[in-house]
Amino acid sequence: MATKFGLGRGLSELQSTRGTIPDISLLSPAERVVVKKIPLAQIGANPNQPRKTFTDAELSDLAASIREKGVLQPILLRAVNDKPYMYEIIAGERRFRASKLAGETEIPALVKVVSNENAMEIALIENVQRENLNAIEEANAYKNLMECCEYELNDLSRLIGKSESYIRNIMRLTTLPDSVQQLVQQGELSASHARTIAVAENPEELAHKIIAEKLSVADADKMVKNAPRAKNTRAHIQKNIDSQTIKNMESQVKSVLGAKVKISEKRGGAGQIIISFDTRVQLFELIEKLSK
Repeated sequence: MATKFGLGRGLSELQSTRGTIPDISLLSPAERVVVKKIPLAQIGANPNQPRKTFTDAELSDLAASIREKGVLQPILLRAVNDKPYMYEIIAGERRFRASKLAGETEIPALVKVVSNENAMEIALIENVQRENLNAIEEANAYKNLMECCEYELNDLSRLIGKSESYIRNIMRLTTLPDSVQQLVQQGELSASHARTIAVAENPEELAHKIIAEKLSVADADKMVKNAPRAKNTRAHIQKNIDSQTIKNMESQVKSVLGAKVKISEKRGGAGQIIISFDTRVQLFELIEKLSK
């Protein structure tokens, strides 16, 4: 079955072939794997890279390893136009940064033709599967994919191999004030605590109370239940189909089946297609058409 994603194959196949060198496995079987040495000066970071935080300690450790053994795994690049550099990173920004820190002038790389949407997909998959992202980065990555690529919740679930409820819960973090998100990124407030207070009207106040009193997640949950709720308690995770599109869909199905059709979409993307018939003869005709 064809997938929505431009990677050209399903997530399960992608996961099964990634192994320990995910960059190479992102190439299709028809593509020749050629590792090139690309000057660091010709490479720029991907502005849609989901990972924003790179600690000095991890970069220093990797830089030390690169000085001793070199870059053992090539990064993945794509050619770009109208930029001060010639290539943009799809996957491997940490290796790129550490190579600069190590004093290298070149880095082994694979160059692939990839669209903006596919580059975002690949970067997200690599970081999520390696658990490189903090909770805020992960939540914002999902939000960006949904907004930029017009993905729905079930699309993301298939792409990254996580449940819809997991994605829905972590995306609550994107509704928090920047000050609270910063507390999560700094490790002062856990993601579980942050998800709990995301539905409250005063999450910043509650966050500082949790930290000061060292409240458990269960205690925080009780506190939130007694606090005023925010008006927008649900993050933007699923866009409803507009009424005109629904009407067009109903007309399209009606023209095929020759029967009245009613489509209703519930919150979250679920819904019903109701097909009406006037006679038993029409019912049998509909069954025959649907069976084909």
